[in-house]
Parts: sequence; structure tokens; C-alpha cells
Amino acid sequence: MNMVCLDLEGVLVPEIWIAFSEATGISELRRTTRDEPDYDKLMNFRLDLLKKNNLKLPDIQKVISGMNPLEGAIEFTDTLRKKYQLIILSDTFEQFAKPLMEKLSRPTLFCNSLEIAGDGSVTGYRLRQKNGKREAVKAFKSINMHIFAAGDSFNDLAMIREADGGCLFRAPEQIRKDCSDIRCVDAFDELLTEINNFFK
Repeated sequence: MNMVCLDLEGVLVPEIWIAFSEATGISELRRTTRDEPDYDKLMNFRLDLLKKNNLKLPDIQKVISGMNPLEGAIEFTDTLRKKYQLIILSDTFEQFAKPLMEKLSRPTLFCNSLEIAGDGSVTGYRLRQKNGKREAVKAFKSINMHIFAAGDSFNDLAMIREADGGCLFRAPEQIRKDCSDIRCVDAFDELLTEINNFFK
């Protein structure tokens, strides 16, 4: 059976932390997995900023509630799901993702979770699994799924390389340069063509 595994932020929806950075005026929150390959380092940096600025989960969720999928993403995922199994593999958090998943007609999502105190403070995070994107692809392959994967960030590279086929999507220049062995496309119709050609 053919399966497509996609990253979420930067591929189907805007980057949540960038949107939150713009809403709060805290420029440091713009840093994402496109900039920082060490996820633990990135998340601890974010948690420190939230604490310093007394920002809590409801503050982030309020921004997310006003966000929409990227232009063309709904039509793209609708088209994909008519032909293939679609799984979203993301390093986002279940406390963030729900409204965005609703807008994408609830595709299956594997992600992480936040640790939240009684007052709504974000005190930590729990990974669903270490190297969760790559491990999910490995598990799907072990039950004879044929997999194409796509994402835009450092944390998507292992998933793409583990899959039977894949490409980068709208990746920043540095990642394109560092990973010239992985094809990169920049539009949903190009990504759909890559997927369809792979599964021919």
C-alpha cells in the first residue's frame, strides 16, 4: 500500500512559533527547526522565553485559533487522500495542532505533547518517541507500506532518507545547499507530481 508522510509546519500550515513571535513581538521566538537542528536545544530556548515573558499555553492557543492552512494545502491534501494513505509526522504538540487538523479535515497526526502546569504555564515537553519521524517511517515500512516523505526542515531529513522516496518542500537555502542529494520543490502541484511519479 502506498503512503505519504508529510511534515506539518512550513508544509501544510504556517510555522506556529513564527506566528506567535509576530503576535507577541518577541523576535527570538522566530527560531524554528529550519534554523536549529538540535530539537532539545530549540525547545529549551523556547520554554525559557515563555517563562521570562510570562506567556502561557492559552496565549499560544489564541494565536493558533486565528491561523489557517497555507494557500492550496486543503486542496492538495484532499487530492492526496483520494489516492494514498496520508500521515502527518510532526514535532508540534497535540495542544497546538487540533484546530489546524480540523481545518485540514483531520488527517492522522503523530506528534509530541507539552507538560502544562495548573496555571497554564508550559513547564516541559514529552517526545512521542526519540527520532519519531524516522522511527514512524521505519515502522510503516516494516508492515510493507511503500512510503514517500516530504518536509522542509533539519528534523525532516532522517524521515525523508528513511522513506522509499521523498523530497524537500520549500526548504530554506542552507538546507538545500547542505542536502543537494535531496530534490526540493516549491509548489503543491510540483509536490503532487513528485509523489505521483514515484508511485507510478
